[in-house]
Order: sequence, then C-alpha cells, then structure tokens
Amino acid sequence: MLASCSDFLKEYSQDTYYVTSYEDLDELLVGDCYLPVQNSGSSSNYGFFIHFLADELEEQNSYCMAWGGSGVGSLKGDVFGYYTWQQRVGQNDAYSGFLAENATWTETYRLINVANNIIASVKDVPQNSDEEKIGALRVNGEAHFLRATYYFWLANLYGKSYDPLTAATDPAVPIKTEEKVNDIKYSRNTVQEVYEQVLGDLKIAEECLSQTTHQSIYQADINAVNLLLSRVYLYMQNWKLASDYADKVLKANGYLIDLNSRKSYDGFLSKNSKEVLFSMGGNDVPCFLKYDYQNFRVAHELYDVYAENDLRKSQWWWKRNTFIGYTKISFGPGVTGYLDPETDANYYNVEYNTGWFNQQCEVSDKFLFRTAEAYLNKAEAAVYLDDEDEARKQLNALREKRYLDGSNYEVTEAGRDLVEVVREERRKELALEGHRWFDLRRYGVCEKYPDSKLLTHNYTYYDNGASTQMLETHVFTLEPNDAAYILPIPQEVLDFNTGMVNNERPWRAYTVTTPKD
Repeated sequence: MLASCSDFLKEYSQDTYYVTSYEDLDELLVGDCYLPVQNSGSSSNYGFFIHFLADELEEQNSYCMAWGGSGVGSLKGDVFGYYTWQQRVGQNDAYSGFLAENATWTETYRLINVANNIIASVKDVPQNSDEEKIGALRVNGEAHFLRATYYFWLANLYGKSYDPLTAATDPAVPIKTEEKVNDIKYSRNTVQEVYEQVLGDLKIAEECLSQTTHQSIYQADINAVNLLLSRVYLYMQNWKLASDYADKVLKANGYLIDLNSRKSYDGFLSKNSKEVLFSMGGNDVPCFLKYDYQNFRVAHELYDVYAENDLRKSQWWWKRNTFIGYTKISFGPGVTGYLDPETDANYYNVEYNTGWFNQQCEVSDKFLFRTAEAYLNKAEAAVYLDDEDEARKQLNALREKRYLDGSNYEVTEAGRDLVEVVREERRKELALEGHRWFDLRRYGVCEKYPDSKLLTHNYTYYDNGASTQMLETHVFTLEPNDAAYILPIPQEVLDFNTGMVNNERPWRAYTVTTPKD
C-alpha cells in the first residue's frame, strides 16, 4: 500500500513486548498514536495540504516577491499539485516531475496500526483493581476513537462523499484492523464499509469513555466522541442522530466565548479555551500566512463574508493593504502581540525577535473539536428536518457571542435562504480548522438543497523562482462536481498494490493572465 509497505504492515511487537499494565499501553497511546503538538512551519507536516484545496487561502504577490515566488522547495512549489487540483497531487509546477504523494497516507496507516496493536493488547493487561479496570477501559476507548478518526479522515480525502444511494459501491480506502502482518496486496473498501467501521469504533469508544473521566484536551473523552459522532452522522445525512449527538455535547458543555469580552489579536484559540473539547496535532496555518514572507494570504472572498459588526472579522483576521493575515490562534509563551493593521508597529519584534518561527501552536488546525461545531451541526440538521425555528435558535445562540453588542445578529431567513445562512455560518466560524474542503464535498451530494461550488486559484510564476519579477499567472478552475473534489490515491500506493483502482481526475488545463498583486 505504501512506497515501503512495511510501515503499514509491520507488527508493533517491539513496542508491545514490554506491556504489563494499562499504563504501558497509555504511554504508547499518548506517545505514538495521538498526533503530537509539533512545531509549525514544515510543509511536510501531517495533512498540511487540506487548507489549500478549497476557498480559504489565495495567492499573494505584493509582499513576498523578494523571498522567491515559486518552484520546488518553496511553499508554493510544495503545494502546487494540491492547490491547482492537478491530475497527480505530486505534480511540480514545471511539469517536469513529481514530489512524494504518500506522506499523510503512510503516517495515517502507521497510526492506525498502533491503534490496532493497543486494541489487541488491552484485553490482556491486568484488570483486577478498579483503577486497572477503568484505566484499561479508557485506553480501549481512546484507541477506538483514534482509529475511527483516522479512517474518517482517509475516507473523506480519498473516497467520494457519503451518498446513501452509492456509498455501498463507491470505493474509499483499505480497512485493516488486525495487528498482525498480512503480506498481501490491498484493495479499497467501499465508502459504506469504512463508515460502518468508523461508527463501530465510535460506539465502542462511547461505551468506554462514558465511564471514565477527562484527562486533558489532548486526549479524547466522551464529549469528543459525541461531537465526532454528530459530525459523522451529519456527513451520512442522518439528520436525527446528528442532532441527538450534538445535543449531548451541548448539554455537557455548551460554552461559547463572548468576543465582546476580548481584544483583537490576543489569540482566540488556545489549550485553555473553554470552547475546546479536544485537539490533536500541530498547526501550520500561521506559517503559511506570514506577512512579507510567504506566498499566501487569507482569501478576500472569505474575509468579505463577515459583516462589519461581526467581531470575528477583526479578531480572527487582520488586513493591511491587500494582505489578510491570521490571528485566530494563540502562539503560546513569548509572543505578546501582532502587527498593527494600520502601521508596522510590533511586526519585527513579534515575527523575529521573539522566536515566532519556533513557537508551538497549542491547538490543531485539522483535529480541533470545540463547542461551536455542535451548535452548527444541530442547526444544519434542524434545517434539513424542516425545523427552521430550531435552526435559527442555534445560529442565534452562536452569533450572539460573535457580533458586536447592541448590533443586529439575529437570523430571520427561511427555506433555501436559511440553508445558505447555515452553510455560510459554518464557513465563517470554522474557517481554517480543516472543515471547509469536506463541507464543500458533502454539499454536492446532499439530498436537501445540493450545491457544488466552482473554485478558482491563481498561480504566478517568477523569473527563475527567486527574483522580484513576476512573469505570468496561470488561472485554474475546479468545476462544480469536478472529479478532483476527490484526491487521487498516492502513486506510491498504486505502484505497490498492483490493480488497486485509482480516483481518475482530468488533466488540469489553465488560462494565462497578467500577474496581479
């Protein structure tokens, strides 16, 4: 399945030989099955490409030219195949070769194999005392939650969105739940089979973690399980269960931060936020959006969606000239301020003198679970169930905490207009948290008000990729219901697994225009 299939197939016995208690498995779980809170800044980080697929980021040229514009080795060069929806995502921007395509696939299956080994081993550890029983229960629940999370992620990258009419035949990704080595070629399970695997794991996690206590935001608890179940059922178009599990989250913790009580640029998201239920993995977004250093900015189309009385517009983003930056997250100790949108004050002090490049972001940009999503899941489920009053109630509860005190925030729309408001609110609230690409995909197969969006990305070439002279801009479009709304199976996987069916994508044509800022 991989360039080197041993990473996926190898037994974890060298790490499980020493297991004599649930504490040993807990150590393996935390150290090697959860994604780490890693340093930002590397485009090789897990799943970094997810933010470049949709309509949340766009190219910027005005401030980054002195640092090199394009080519392999630059951020733009690294993401070219994803950002422009190429037939192969490893395509380089000179069309002369390919970058590796299987890093995230390989790592996901490695993590799944760790979970498989923990699940297989936990039944054999001593469970004589109450502490041992509860400890083993928790470890088992967390391992099943993680395996479900990883398979859900893979299915939504490499399989079609869940369509009740075709899920039983649409190919997704291979399922492997055994811990032992299987020296075989793998084929793809269906979307339905993968979702059934996800739900089965989450039901076990629900049973286990409902009996245990919360450890930290970096380990899953029953609230994380319930929120993921709500999300999975929402994707499956099971509106009733999506709503029911959102209710469970909100009854346990429906807290929302009132943005009226916060200052701009002080970091909305952190490990101490009462809205955060669970976080796993690093956060690369700030490193993609460095003023005067990188080739990307927050898309103007996204920024313009926010009303002027929407405090998210001023607290989560900052704008100077044509650049739109990101201040939604707290960067942790050492970073005390951001660039003032009106002046250059503080910029160099923050960006360079405080070690900004090496900061560890406290919460993830892809696996972040927070209470706001439960409000949005319930609102979306309600509108599809024709309970428009409930949908407006949930939206207004969220918007009350996001809009300027005394201003109009209440939703009054109905019918198709209300559906659009629900989807737009989700876009605004969950921006750059890893949801948008998956949301756009599933809207295309939604039985209620289906919609697929045309996306446009510009890619500008520079003189030898290192000077300040822009040469030409290639304009790429992703048509509604385009086959490239599904990622191709990595070529390294296809090379090993002879006969595995790929997701066929068209050759991506482009038009040429004059470069712009």
